Amino acid sequence: MFQRGIRGAITIEENTIESVKEATIELISEMKKQNNYDEKDISNVIFTLTDDIDCVYPAKIAREEFSSWKFVPMMCFNELKIENSLRKCLRILITINTDLAQDQIKHVYLKGAANLRKDLK
Repeated sequence: MFQRGIRGAITIEENTIESVKEATIELISEMKKQNNYDEKDISNVIFTLTDDIDCVYPAKIAREEFSSWKFVPMMCFNELKIENSLRKCLRILITINTDLAQDQIKHVYLKGAANLRKDLK
């Protein structure tokens, strides 16, 4: 068994708790759907947010909305502020224990974040 990272990103419309909640749930749900991992195999989750999102911790939302994530170690960080970079973007790295090879992992980029990794389409 290996530890593999599943990357995901999504943009939000506005810096509100409801927008971040909707985006967090949508992205996590799509990452689960595309990779079919078992929550008990999650090692940890890292969330990053651009500096224009500061209304709520996505980890708090994940714990509230996904009961199986109660004991998953999660942390939230600010994304580097790079000139001309994508704004209002929430990124997730879910590390799982799996027998899948790296090229079998499906990374998920939604809405405006779809342009971040065109090479993975």
